[in-house]
Amino acid sequence: MRRSDGGSDLRGGLWLLADMGLNVWALTIVKAWGAELPAAQLVFLRAVVGLAVISPWIWVARTRFAEARAPGLHLARVGLSTLALTCSFYAVARVPLALFTALNFTRPLVMIALAALFLGERAGPARWLAGALGLVGVVIAVDPRAELSWALLALAVTVVAGTGAVVVTRKLNDQPTVVMMAAYTAGLAVATAPLAWTGWQAVPDGAWPVLLAIGLFAQSAQVCFLQAHRLAEAGLLAVLGYASLILSTAVGYLVFGEVPGAGFWLGAVLIVGATGLARR
Repeated sequence: MRRSDGGSDLRGGLWLLADMGLNVWALTIVKAWGAELPAAQLVFLRAVVGLAVISPWIWVARTRFAEARAPGLHLARVGLSTLALTCSFYAVARVPLALFTALNFTRPLVMIALAALFLGERAGPARWLAGALGLVGVVIAVDPRAELSWALLALAVTVVAGTGAVVVTRKLNDQPTVVMMAAYTAGLAVATAPLAWTGWQAVPDGAWPVLLAIGLFAQSAQVCFLQAHRLAEAGLLAVLGYASLILSTAVGYLVFGEVPGAGFWLGAVLIVGATGLARR
């Protein structure tokens, strides 16, 4: 395992904070506009802008594409990512931002089951206990008395499909980063183009810069994420990653007036604790 010094950990932590900040602001824009514009249209705009952002890198590193392999796995990754991102854009516009972030913390728990099924990774009793604890946390955070909605179902699909995309990505971990990012971003654009075209809603002139910022923020966040994991140890970043729940709760309150109840906080504590246990 690579060891990083204190300076590298600090820089890596700052890169991760930048990643979280950019992501939460991208989601804030999606939340503000997602009820008025189709989710597929927003994902398409995000992908097109992201592709424009990384196009100079693609050109400079174009010879690395000769190393590309397993097109079927790339297609599977794009399909799962498209489903996850479209559902997440639909859900975040309709559920509290803090709840959206908390339930996304369950991805490592879903990974336990998917990794056992598709990667042959064996999970011990502690990890299965973590999964059960996380499920209890989800039920409490969502509040079982609340009416089941399409947004919550979309959020569940987001977690499962997004985790599936991670499983596929792990099977492609020998691919150059530029190939992975280019295939992902271009694939999102191609996959969502038909849905965006058929369901296109007119965008007010003054809203274009804000909507295009989704792609700029999201793609820049990926760069920050990669830098963070290049500099700092994964264990430190995993702990620091929980700050995104505080950040999203603060933004939800300040921007949208969302005030989480006691049940949310209890459920969130259980989800975060279960996620930490699963990562041991």
